[in-house]
Amino acid sequence: MPLVNMKDMLTHAWENGYAVGGFDLVGLEFLDGIMRAAEGERSPVILSLAESHFEYYDFELAMAASVAAAERSSVPVAIHLDHGASLESAIEAIRLGCNGVMVDASHHPFDENVAATRAVVEMAHGCGVPVEGELGYVAGVEGEDAERHPGEVVYTHPEEAERFVAETGVDFLAVSIGTVHGRMRGTPRLDFDRLAAINERVQRPLVIHGGTGLEDAQFRRLIENGVAKINYYTALADAAAERIRANRREGAGYTALLEGVREAVAEETARCMRLFGSAGQADAVLASAEPWRPVEHVIIYNVEGLDEAGVHEMMRHGREVLGRIPGVRRVITGEAVQEQARYRFAWLVEFVHPAVIKSYRDHPGHTAFADNHFRPVAGDRISIDYRVVE
Repeated sequence: MPLVNMKDMLTHAWENGYAVGGFDLVGLEFLDGIMRAAEGERSPVILSLAESHFEYYDFELAMAASVAAAERSSVPVAIHLDHGASLESAIEAIRLGCNGVMVDASHHPFDENVAATRAVVEMAHGCGVPVEGELGYVAGVEGEDAERHPGEVVYTHPEEAERFVAETGVDFLAVSIGTVHGRMRGTPRLDFDRLAAINERVQRPLVIHGGTGLEDAQFRRLIENGVAKINYYTALADAAAERIRANRREGAGYTALLEGVREAVAEETARCMRLFGSAGQADAVLASAEPWRPVEHVIIYNVEGLDEAGVHEMMRHGREVLGRIPGVRRVITGEAVQEQARYRFAWLVEFVHPAVIKSYRDHPGHTAFADNHFRPVAGDRISIDYRVVE
C-alpha cells in the first residue's frame, strides 16, 4: 500500500532538488493516465482533486477510485485536496482518504487568510495530515480553469510569507511569482528573485500553482529555488481534448471518442515527471517516507442497565457523533454472533493516522458521548488500537 506521508514525500523532493507533480484529475481516464505515467517513470506522484472541479464528478466516488489506485501502486502516492473551499471541505476530504489538504483563503486579507489557514492546520495536524497554504493570489488568464480564478495576480511578499508560515504552521507554501491558472498569454515572466527571497525566509517546500505554459528552463529554476510541488492540469486537459477532437467522426460513440485519452494524459504526465526530476525517485521516497496506514480503534464490551433497544440507540447515537470527528474514516458497531461470547458488543472506529488516537480521545464530541452515554453502562470493556500490517 504505497500511500505515503505527503510531508515526507515533499521533504525528500525539497532536500534532493526535484519536484513532485500534483496532477489534477477529473475522471478515470485522468486517474489511470497519471498512474500509468508514475509507474512507467518510477516516480512519486500526488493525485490532486480540486474542489473547483467537483461539478464534473462525484468527489466521494473519485476518492474511492484514487485510494484504490494508490493501494495497488508500486510507487509512492499522496492524495491531496486542492483549493478546498472551507474547513468542512478539509474534514470531509480527510475522512475520504486525502492525506494532504489545502483550503484556499488567498483571496482574503492577510489576517483572515492566517485565521482560516491556522484553523485548518490545527484540525489537520491532529489527524497527522500536512497542510498547504497559499499567500498571494494566482489568477486565471485563459483556458478551461481561468474563470474559476478571477481577478488580478497578487504577488507574494517575502516578509509576509515568513510571518504567514510562523503564524499558521503550514507545512508547504504556495506562492505567487507570475504563474497563472489556465494558459499563459505570451512569454511567461517569473520573478525568481522574489522566489529566492521567499525560499530563504520560510525554509520549507514551496508550491507553484499554474504550471502549464512554462518553459523547461523555468521549471528548473523554480526547483533550484525551493519549489517541491508543481500543480499541473490545463495541459493534461488540452491533451485529452485534442485526442477527443482527433477521434471525432460521424456516428462515433462515447467510448470511441475516449479512445487514447488515458495514453495522451500519461504521455504528458510522464514528460513532466522527467522534467521535474521526480522520475526514478520512487524507491528512495518509499525508503524514507512513513507509510500511510489507518489505525483500527477496537472496543469490545458488555452493557448493564440498557435493554436491547437502548443499546441500539446508544450505538446509533455514537455512530452519528463519533463519525463527525476529524480523522475518523468510519464507525462500525457490532453484536456477537455467538450467544455465549465473553463480550457481546463491539465498536470498530477507523482512524486515518496514529495521530488521531490523541485528537479523538480529547475531542469534545468523544468525551461527551463517552462520559454521558457509553462509560456509565459499559464498565466491562477492553479497548485497543491496531495499526494495519501488510
